[in-house]
Amino acid sequence: MSEGVETVGLDTPPRLAVDRLLDDRETRIIVCCGAGGVGKTTTAAALGVRAAARGRKVVVLTIDPARRLAQSMGIDSLDNTPRRVREAGQDGGELHAMMLDMKRTFDEIVEAHADAERARAILANPFYQSLSAGFAGTQEYMAMEKLGQLRARDDWDLIIVDTPPSRSALDFLDAPKRLGSFLDGKFIRVLMAPAKVGGRAGMKFLNVGMSMMTGTLSKLMGASLLKDVQTFVAAMDTMFGGFRTRADATFRLLQAPGTAFLVVAAPEPDALREAAYFVERLAAERMPLAGLVLNRVHGSGADQLSAERALAAAENLEDGGIVDQESGKAGLRDMAAEPPGADDDTHRDDTHCDDTTTVDRITAGLLRLHAERMQVISREQRTRDRFTSLHPEVAVAEVAALPGDVHDLAGLRAIGERLAAGVPAGA
Repeated sequence: MSEGVETVGLDTPPRLAVDRLLDDRETRIIVCCGAGGVGKTTTAAALGVRAAARGRKVVVLTIDPARRLAQSMGIDSLDNTPRRVREAGQDGGELHAMMLDMKRTFDEIVEAHADAERARAILANPFYQSLSAGFAGTQEYMAMEKLGQLRARDDWDLIIVDTPPSRSALDFLDAPKRLGSFLDGKFIRVLMAPAKVGGRAGMKFLNVGMSMMTGTLSKLMGASLLKDVQTFVAAMDTMFGGFRTRADATFRLLQAPGTAFLVVAAPEPDALREAAYFVERLAAERMPLAGLVLNRVHGSGADQLSAERALAAAENLEDGGIVDQESGKAGLRDMAAEPPGADDDTHRDDTHCDDTTTVDRITAGLLRLHAERMQVISREQRTRDRFTSLHPEVAVAEVAALPGDVHDLAGLRAIGERLAAGVPAGA
């Protein structure tokens, strides 16, 4: 049995033992991945808070630009440097948090792998500035670069990564290879060729051998941009192999036994469909999956009252009937409650009738709300069952939906407790 998994029974998926996963000192990296908007950032932060409270030295790398995470940790702002969360940590544990600065991370790579003069030329190049600020896949690649940097420092015994909010969660795995291939690909090598030939021969090669190609590229890109690209390529010549090498090294790090992937999802068809696809992709890439975190799951402490019975009771109240009567006895309210011999026209207590009507309406409304909640629970259960039928081996932790957003450490601790419990409140 792998760490972080508890068996429950033959008819239910194994339960994800979050505390066991966090306590395992062999676990050095936890990657929270999944579709956008399912609670990856909050899950990563809550795991960090709980791990620090259990004695781990943790750094949480988030990609979420929202200020709410920094505020919830009691930090004015998060940036590319890990910052200590003072109020988190027990038994020697510490929590640090940081937010990926994509451009700054790219700049650090240039500064670390080029001499001062070449680094200045690269950083000032317009094409580099566009590439480092928003080229497709750059954010995901830089997240992996930063993960590699943090792991190499060895200042923390646990790194928790919140993956970028990509349109598809699979971009997290694909983008580093795509960017590495681009920076080491045929297009770059063609642009690099004139600079490598050098001098008059290089200019002759450019003018004769590439005249048609550069003319076409100039029309597509603009002559100024093409020149910027070629200048950038010439300056970055010695660094291109390093990008591919580091991308490959980080990919192997993600496959290593000390890494654990948590797929985060909501109990909704689209989110769980993508989660299932990600589980299959992780398996194909031989990356260690710890389990599924199912966020915002609804529960009820009165699930013995079905949606159908609650709706029937509400209809009886609204129609002046009797709630939950025996079969064949539905009708008006029992008039025996009136005093014997009372006359409807002379003894009716209008105030009492109004109060009773108001109570009935409130009760009927509550019954309908309960019926809606039970329908939501049933729908979520069917959705989860479809996932578990496809992947019965995947351990699951269900986290109850909260009434509001998490905005402080207490809220993150509450999420951590629910993660550790692994089942929704009221279940």
